[in-house]
Amino acid sequence: MRVLIASLCLLASFGAAAQSEGESLAQYYFAAARSNQVAVLEEFLEAGFPVDLRDPQSYTALMIAAYNGNSEAVASLLAHQADACLRDKRGNTALMGAMVKGEWGIAKRLYRQACEDKPNKAGLSLDAFAELFGQSEQLRALRQQLEQPR
Repeated sequence: MRVLIASLCLLASFGAAAQSEGESLAQYYFAAARSNQVAVLEEFLEAGFPVDLRDPQSYTALMIAAYNGNSEAVASLLAHQADACLRDKRGNTALMGAMVKGEWGIAKRLYRQACEDKPNKAGLSLDAFAELFGQSEQLRALRQQLEQPR
């Protein structure tokens, strides 16, 4: 499988002729993030697939994994240097996606990435976003938990 993925990564870099192969490959990559198929994600990433590639909706694999509650995929992507601070077309981060779904174990891991708290395109800071989705208390508790000495 590693040879197949490496070959498709190489083909994807050759432009329009290989565009459909590259798009197909990307679909498998995002599907692996969505379905918590960590072994498949690892194969892609070890073959040189770009960890922060965006899908047509502007989501990265990290955003997709976080939103879908896939903590193992999130851990793998972060270990491969996925950028937790990237924002989708609405200005939301993977942390915001995890918060919407109440995935606080994932949110804790992403919060530790220390992204700048700038408003999304709707003008919502992280606190305002949490309030909008009824997650203010959980965000406050997460911050308190992370501030306590270990």
